[in-house]
Amino acid sequence: MISIAPMLAVTDRHFRMFMRVLTKRAMLYTEMKTCAAILRGDRDAHLAFDPRERPVGIQLGGADPDELAECARLAEQAGYDEINLNVGCPSARVKSGAFGACLMAEPRRVARAVAAMRAATEIPITVKTRIGIDDLDSYAHLAKFVECAAGGGCRHFIVHARCAWLQGVSPKENRTLPPLNYPRVYRLARAFPQLRFTINGGLQNLDDAAAHLHYVQGAMFGRAALQNPWLLRTVDARFYRAPRVAAHTRAQAVHAYLPYVKRQLAGGVALRHMAKPLLGLYYARPRARLWRRYLCERGARPKAGAEVLLQALRLVSAEARLAAAREPRATMYNPEELKFRARGGRELSPRTFVQHINHEANN
Repeated sequence: MISIAPMLAVTDRHFRMFMRVLTKRAMLYTEMKTCAAILRGDRDAHLAFDPRERPVGIQLGGADPDELAECARLAEQAGYDEINLNVGCPSARVKSGAFGACLMAEPRRVARAVAAMRAATEIPITVKTRIGIDDLDSYAHLAKFVECAAGGGCRHFIVHARCAWLQGVSPKENRTLPPLNYPRVYRLARAFPQLRFTINGGLQNLDDAAAHLHYVQGAMFGRAALQNPWLLRTVDARFYRAPRVAAHTRAQAVHAYLPYVKRQLAGGVALRHMAKPLLGLYYARPRARLWRRYLCERGARPKAGAEVLLQALRLVSAEARLAAAREPRATMYNPEELKFRARGGRELSPRTFVQHINHEANN
C-alpha cells in the first residue's frame, strides 16, 4: 500500500535500516542493481541486505531476458520479497545501456523480460515505469505498454506520473520539469481492474498518499522520504492499522538506530554513510540547519563515532531550551533541566553548551 521508491545513492542499506525505525510495514526497495554488476561484479555485495529490512524488494536494471531471469533467481535465493524491473530511469547510464526508461518504447521486450523472470522465480515481478517518454506521451501508448507487459505476467505496475524526457534535460530535471499527470494513472487503474497500480511522483505527506488511494492501490514516496523521513512515523497506524513504532520522538528514533550504527562502525563503515539518512530528521523544525550542519561537518571526520549523533541531539535540545528560556513561560522549566555537560562532566548552561559545541566544531 505504502512504499518508498528505489533511488540511486539514497536507498542503500543504511537508509533502509533507518526507515525500519519509523515504519515496519511500508515496502522498501534497494537502489537499482544492474544485471552486469550482479553477474560480473561482486555478487554477494550487490545482493546483501539485513533481514530486518523486510519487506524489501530489489530493483533490477537490464534488458536481456536471460540475464534478468538469472538475476531474479539469485535475488530470490538471497531472500528478497519482490523483483522490480526499472523501466523509468532516464539517466545517461541507462540510456547508454538501452534499459530503464528506454524500454517504454519496447513493450514486447519488457513482456519477454517479465515472462523470463516469472519463469525463474516464485516471488512477485513488478514494473516501475513512467507515463511516457519523449514523443510517446499519450494514454494510448501507456495503455498498450501496460497491456503488453501484463501479457508477460506482470500484475503490479508502479507508475511515476511524469513523462521521461530523454533528450535535452538532466535526470535531476526529469524529477520536476515534466508535469505530473495523476489522472492518466487513475484512468489506467479503471481500465485494468485486474491489475494493481501504485502511484509515484510529487507525494509530500501522508494526506497526499491517502488521497491517491481512492483511485489506485498503492502510493510511493520518493525524495520526500529523504528530505523529511519523520513523515513516515505514523504510516503503520494510519494505513495498516498496526501499532505505531516505538519511536515517538526524533531523539528516540536516533537512539533506536544507534545499535545498528555502532555495529557498522565496528565493521569499518564510516559514520557519514549512516548519518546521511538522518539529515532530514528535523525538516521544517527551527533547528534543522543546525542539525544538518553538525552531522555533515562532524560526521565526515575520519574517526567520527556514534557520539557525534548523541552530541548533535544534545545541541539541538540545548538550542530548543535556550529559545524556550527567552519566552515568558520559561519559569516552567526546572533549572536543573537546563544544564548540559561538557566532556569532562562539567555542567554548562544551554547557552554555554552551544558555544562549547560550536567551538569544538570549528577546531
